[in-house]
Amino acid sequence: MSILSIDKVKLNAAVKDKYEAVRMAGQLLVDAGHAEQSYVESMVAREQSLSTYMGGGLAIPHGTNESKGFIKSTGLSIVQIPEGVDFGEGNIAHLIIGIAASGDDHLDILTNVAMICSDDDSLERILKASTVEEMIEIFESGME
Repeated sequence: MSILSIDKVKLNAAVKDKYEAVRMAGQLLVDAGHAEQSYVESMVAREQSLSTYMGGGLAIPHGTNESKGFIKSTGLSIVQIPEGVDFGEGNIAHLIIGIAASGDDHLDILTNVAMICSDDDSLERILKASTVEEMIEIFESGME
């Protein structure tokens, strides 16, 4: 099972608030078999205690440390929200990257994702990606 796959990418999503965005990203991970259903609520709990907004229109929600037991395998989900969603303090996220990481994988993944998204050209391509394949290609080329 690959970290990123077509079934874990949602383009042109519309959400009413950041918690719906976090749940959407989490549900993609659950549906793909990376985590148990309870992981989604741990992602929401994490968001309630500490915003996962990273800047540049990017949020990277993930579960609490206590939720490690809910993770079956490492996976990433991507939710693109063209209209954006408010993550608090005027921070608008257009890209939500959900992470379920087993073991110590999450540090490598967070670093990779942050590097891809801190590159302005890549970020613009990600925000404008019109196909799931295009989105995956951008990320896979950045994670080598």
